[in-house]
Amino acid sequence: MQLHLKKYILPLKHTFSISRESHDFQDTLIVSLSLEGQTGYGEATSNPYYQITVESMMAEIEAIQNEITNFEFTSPEIFHHFLVEKGLTNFAICALDLAAHDLFGKILKKPLYEIWQTNTDSYPTSNYTIGIDTIENMVAKMQEMPWPIYKVKLGTKNDIAIIKKLRKHTDAIFRIDANCAWTPQETILNAPLLKDLGVEFIEQPLPAGDWEGMEKVMHNSVLPVIADESCIIETDVEKCGLHFSGINIKLTKCGGLTPALRMIKKGKEIGLKVMVGCMTESTVGISAIAQLLPQLDYVDMDGAMLLSSDIADGVKIESDGNVIFPELPGSGITLR
Repeated sequence: MQLHLKKYILPLKHTFSISRESHDFQDTLIVSLSLEGQTGYGEATSNPYYQITVESMMAEIEAIQNEITNFEFTSPEIFHHFLVEKGLTNFAICALDLAAHDLFGKILKKPLYEIWQTNTDSYPTSNYTIGIDTIENMVAKMQEMPWPIYKVKLGTKNDIAIIKKLRKHTDAIFRIDANCAWTPQETILNAPLLKDLGVEFIEQPLPAGDWEGMEKVMHNSVLPVIADESCIIETDVEKCGLHFSGINIKLTKCGGLTPALRMIKKGKEIGLKVMVGCMTESTVGISAIAQLLPQLDYVDMDGAMLLSSDIADGVKIESDGNVIFPELPGSGITLR
């Protein structure tokens, strides 16, 4: 296989803020794998919370570049196992795994969802994320992008007041993501107030390691609670089953589509709602997520919609939330 790595700096439409950070640009790594006249593309973004940079991912991959180019590629799963054995971080593995899946589908001339024996007749609508900002700016973002479901980032001293004010401007479903900023008591008290305001669920209200607090929340919250930072890798799924109503799988955190497919299966087996989320990826990463849509209960794949300019073509999301899948097989990605 031929391997190519390139760093991109993705510009955001607006400053994006959550409870612990703000940014105007998103650094991302695009990996290309070429074989048999086909090229597959994968992506992984940098992430300060997990101390991952594009440069660190590139260094990891370049250290085993010769082994990758000499690897006898037969399936993404076997390639993923090889990468895990080499000790790469999940972020670097994700970029390579996504490229391998896209390449595999293109070689077989089938979209991934078809290879996985699913179809796109029915799938969940993606939410559109509104980051922490002034009320005026949050309302302006909603008006700029009318949408049926908004994920609203919280973690301030005025969270309930924010939702009350936003509710005056839309009838859309709200999902709340506190990004680890609340306490158990705060979550339990906020839940009925948020439910009355049309909130569907709360995502990761407590710090990732507060399992005792999450047990209290699970027994006392009137809203479902979805794990994000508490569900990183495959072994986290079963533990989340005792503390959450569902899980939000991030491809970059778990190591790509290969483990994500297993996490989806395990989550459903133990009765969890299953969501896949994004990390402000370009259309490269979003198109990979879209291949999983028929298997999901919820999805957060608005990353490319938050950008002021994109770097690729692939899956497109229309203004009503409808997803347009490209005719190109694999994940359907072409770089611009």
